[in-house]
Amino acid sequence: MPTYTIAELAQEFDVTPRAIRFYEDHGLLNPRREGPGGRNRVYPARERIRLKLALRGKRLGLTLAAIKGLLDMYDSPKDTEAQLQQFLAVLAQHRAKLERQREDLELTLSEIAAHEQECVQLLKQRSAPRFSRSA
Repeated sequence: MPTYTIAELAQEFDVTPRAIRFYEDHGLLNPRREGPGGRNRVYPARERIRLKLALRGKRLGLTLAAIKGLLDMYDSPKDTEAQLQQFLAVLAQHRAKLERQREDLELTLSEIAAHEQECVQLLKQRSAPRFSRSA
C-alpha cells in the first residue's frame, strides 16, 4: 500500500505543509507517526483520499465541521444510504446559502449599475457646452 510524506501531498495538491497540519489539528487527517519520537508523518492512501475530499469540500465552501462530518462518514462505509442522505442535506444547506449570496450580489450589482448610470449622466451634463448670456 503506497504511503506519502507531508511534502509529497503538499506538492501534489498545491497546498502548504502547514495547511495539511491544520487539517490534522482539526481532526480531518490522522497520519501515522514514524521515526525518532514520532516526528515524521506518514500518510497512507486513505489519508490522501481524506485530504483530497477535504480540499474539495473547501472549494465548495463547506465549513470544517461539515467537511469533518462527511469525512468521518467516509470511515464507516457500512451505511452508504445515511452517508448520501447526510451529504444531500449538507449540499442543500450550502446551496441555500449560495443562493442567498447570489441574490445579495445581484442586488448590489443592480445598485452599482444605477450609481454608474447616474454618474455618467452627471458627467455628460458637466461636459455639455455652456452658453453665456452676457453676449
